[in-house]
Amino acid sequence: MKKILASFFLLSLVACSSTPKKVEVVERPLEEVKHTEIKREYEVRDASSNFRPGWIEDAEVWAKQNEKDIDKNRFFSFETEPKVARSVACDIAKANARVDIASEITTFIEKTLGTSQEGNASIDLNGPKLSPLKEYMENTLAEKVQSMIHGASVVKTYWEQREYKKSLGAKEDFKAFTCAVLIRMEADRLRKSVDEAANFVVKKVEDPEAKENVKKALQNVSENFIKARQGVL
Repeated sequence: MKKILASFFLLSLVACSSTPKKVEVVERPLEEVKHTEIKREYEVRDASSNFRPGWIEDAEVWAKQNEKDIDKNRFFSFETEPKVARSVACDIAKANARVDIASEITTFIEKTLGTSQEGNASIDLNGPKLSPLKEYMENTLAEKVQSMIHGASVVKTYWEQREYKKSLGAKEDFKAFTCAVLIRMEADRLRKSVDEAANFVVKKVEDPEAKENVKKALQNVSENFIKARQGVL
């Protein structure tokens, strides 16, 4: 009997010791990679500054880090594809920056309606009642919004002369210019532009029930747009 009890005791010890211990997972902060360490397919031969401005990558984050008045103003940036001349690149950047803002507003409105569709079966952009609205947003709304963007001004410009090389990953060897602009727009004017765009969308819906649902879905779209750009929403 003693041998049996001893054997049972040993088995119990083995079983307890084989039970896996709970391991605590300690989260470590992500390591930041310096901008200069990013591998590129070109070499910068000349530029308007010795440093590539942070606002090109994220205008809102740059504005916050540089203590700009982000409650009063909103910031956008746009960078061109490679062009044959510096003047051409910068002219395109200044012109297309506002187009980019209009496209961003339009996309946000579309996504807002798409999200609302999940909780409201009446908002179906592919349905017969709203299919004309979907076509309007895809083909016309961005151009309409662009005409409503007032007070957007270029506050900074940055250009680069690049030498693209096949040895670095480019499709072919060539030289070109790129240009980037930083746009500042008053937050109140931006909200007004988003609200006007939403009103255009509502007016395009003819069915009374569908119109009410679309109106309800876009009720706070301007505030939500601001929050989304701030990373709050």
